Amino acid sequence: MTDNKYDDPLFFNEYKKMARSQSGLQGAGEWPALQKMMPSFEGKSVLDIGCGYGWHALYAVQHGATRVLGLDNSQKMLDMAEEKKNTIEHGDRITYQALAMEQLSEVHGTFDIVISSLALHYVESFDNVVAQVHRLLAPGGHFVFSVEHPVFTASGTQQWHLDADGRPQFWPVDHYYEEGKRTASFLGCNVTKYHKTVTTYVQGLIKHGKFQLLQLVEPCPEPELLKVMPDEIRRPMMLLIAAQKK
Repeated sequence: MTDNKYDDPLFFNEYKKMARSQSGLQGAGEWPALQKMMPSFEGKSVLDIGCGYGWHALYAVQHGATRVLGLDNSQKMLDMAEEKKNTIEHGDRITYQALAMEQLSEVHGTFDIVISSLALHYVESFDNVVAQVHRLLAPGGHFVFSVEHPVFTASGTQQWHLDADGRPQFWPVDHYYEEGKRTASFLGCNVTKYHKTVTTYVQGLIKHGKFQLLQLVEPCPEPELLKVMPDEIRRPMMLLIAAQKK
């Protein structure tokens, strides 16, 4: 994501108000499902791509990871992550680096686990990411990530179609097979994302025998979330995938 909206002061101020920004993983609707897909972090080295506030890096260290490298190209995000790592025991096991996902070739070393939370829909080429993750993972290493679901990203605007009374009527899904750039309205700003099909995510992992697909989950919102956002049950918003390097 070389086009970085998260360092825009107005956008970032709105992002800070989100539940996941204020409450961490417990404020992320997909976390209960994603947590179940995570491998053991005990004694492991971890790479976090698009680390944001560093919530997943903190979780990894708190569950036994010996080394975590978090990457993000937003300095505002990294500043928040640096603050938070100083509040936990063994926070010094975490290192943050300003780097875009398109620059993964500049990362060196080997990791046991690579994670990425809601970041890879900001990068145009998933194949390039997979190739770099495969290079960086130790044999048998795990790659676990979440992205916005292709049903959610297909039409681009990411807005409900409303009826005359302003109530959500349906979620438009159009141009599904036309992958590429989309302009979405997010937190009052136009944000560039890249739509990909489910096939692209899955085949990107398993073609050429690089990875074994372990899990694919379309998480249903938790009951507590549905109390305040009942329409979230009507279409998938997230796609979660866990794979292992062969």
